Amino acid sequence: MLRRVLKVFVVLLLLSAVVVLAQAWEGLGHRATGERRARMEKSPQWKNGSFSNPEEIVNDWRETAGALFHSSGDASPAAMPEVVKPDPAMLATPPASGLRITWFGHSSMLIELDGKRILTDPMWSERAGPLTWIGPQRYFPVLIPLEQLGRIDAVIISHDHYDHLDHRTLIAMKGWKDTTFIVPLGVGAHLEYWGIPLAQIREVDWWEETKFGEVTIASTPVRHASGRQVFDRDATLWSGYAIVGPQHRVYFSGDTGLFTALETIADTYGPFDVTMFEVGQYHRAWPDWHLGPEQAVVAHQKLKGRVFFPMHWSLLTLAAHAWTEPIERALAEAKTRGVTMVTPKPGQSVEPEVATEFSKWWPDVTFETGAQHPVVSGNVNFRQPTPAADAAPL
Repeated sequence: MLRRVLKVFVVLLLLSAVVVLAQAWEGLGHRATGERRARMEKSPQWKNGSFSNPEEIVNDWRETAGALFHSSGDASPAAMPEVVKPDPAMLATPPASGLRITWFGHSSMLIELDGKRILTDPMWSERAGPLTWIGPQRYFPVLIPLEQLGRIDAVIISHDHYDHLDHRTLIAMKGWKDTTFIVPLGVGAHLEYWGIPLAQIREVDWWEETKFGEVTIASTPVRHASGRQVFDRDATLWSGYAIVGPQHRVYFSGDTGLFTALETIADTYGPFDVTMFEVGQYHRAWPDWHLGPEQAVVAHQKLKGRVFFPMHWSLLTLAAHAWTEPIERALAEAKTRGVTMVTPKPGQSVEPEVATEFSKWWPDVTFETGAQHPVVSGNVNFRQPTPAADAAPL
């Protein structure tokens, strides 16, 4: 009888695994093959069968495992955060200043720059992951339907992790015939598998540029990783983007740790009117993966940015820290360094050249300061500034 019960249990377990795999299959994406794979292997970033960072990523796996048991009691909000529902009529009207950024939470932004409209890492799903019933769940509903965004000239994807490359959102964009999808090397295989026409996909290596009239979108190095499946770690590239127009320049980091090439990006495409760096979802045990709040402000200064726009928080819980900790710590660091920082609500638009007051819209919760929980990337060697430059805010 025990053997029969065990056999039934194993069969049910296998059937459950098959059902889950079938549900997740489409979202897992597709591996690069043929000419796409051949081009990837010619990239300077391709080494020993996968992509790599110039600065090695180091993790403390023991502390990482321990952090799973020491999550903040406020890692997710107790109530839905305050949000703003964007007005489609407003979005249909070009910004008077020529530059407007609307934040939808996490790393999803609509950048309107010198007549072009660029959508970054669109994440419109209820959960980040291949399944609809499990995985990190968004704090608030979608703020505006995709069809109400208006014309989108380009969708840029930073890398293929689920919270940045959301397959359900991309599938909903299959009919966007006038949109170019700019993605790092190898990520195009996912999009093509989900029905995006190959002619609309532009796969880029670091430092490659795509022109949209007078606006240039340039792929830049960042320090991160990729992967959607069990055995595809770093099988596709990751990227940040400099968006440069005749009047304005902005930088979108995607996910990154601190990295030396920030200074080269500043020399090549800066200074920037706005930099968008991720401030949330970090831990000192893996400091090379994500910047953390203090290093995000440092990265902004390295790019010679004028206005700092923090992102990658206030939508999903992907780390153990309190959900408001990133913005509190970033504000403190920005004040210390004399950096101008904006703190919009999700759904709110920002025109950096238009003076706007931002109120504190998040609640007071207990969090760890930068001194209590420092996030310090390793293997980074910036140029040494002169004493005068070091003393003045950038």
